[in-house]
Amino acid sequence: MKRHLVTIALVAFTIGCGLRAETINRTIPSPLVDTPPASGPQVAVLAGGCFWGQQGMFEHVRGVTKVVAGYSGGEASTAHYTMVGTETTGHAESVEITFDPKQITYGQLLQLFFSVAHDPTQLDRQGPDRGPSYRSEIFFASPEQERVARAYVAQLTKANIFTSPIVTKIEPLKAFYPAEGYHQDYLIHNPNQPYIVFNDLPKIEALKRVYPQLYRPTPVALASAR
Repeated sequence: MKRHLVTIALVAFTIGCGLRAETINRTIPSPLVDTPPASGPQVAVLAGGCFWGQQGMFEHVRGVTKVVAGYSGGEASTAHYTMVGTETTGHAESVEITFDPKQITYGQLLQLFFSVAHDPTQLDRQGPDRGPSYRSEIFFASPEQERVARAYVAQLTKANIFTSPIVTKIEPLKAFYPAEGYHQDYLIHNPNQPYIVFNDLPKIEALKRVYPQLYRPTPVALASAR
């Protein structure tokens, strides 16, 4: 958990804020397969590097009503920041996204996930962060979510959207464990922290620039969503 070091943040800046230019500077195709219409709130759990930036970016997405930073992939007993940092727990830093399917679909969330939220071609890392806890993964909560996720990866792969293979894992959601309170809304509370400035704020700017129709200027902070 070395992200607090300013030197690491500066390295991230030199390599493009953890995202390749081709990832954040253009749209990617919408999913050809998407979840059917549904009523009531839905939940998506995604992992794509540090949960600070994932939470901060998705909080600016229209139709999203709550985003929680946390851990998924391991056991409840090891869902703690210091233990996850040992890279032996099986957990990935993740976000649990609650959304209104009448305003945004699961497929649209994946479109943002694969374009402005992270680089899906980086294996067990994201920008300056290294280790399986920073892996790219979709934790599907239903057969419909699995179908959409697998179809979308196949669609993007067939279209050669990325110059390197997509390494995103797709596995069933066993459980999601919220992270410690001081991690929640970290980007909102620490907008001038060097790691945030160099790695995470560019994701929000990319969302605003590339998908303006999905961008919400005021984030849905976790405190206000309760």
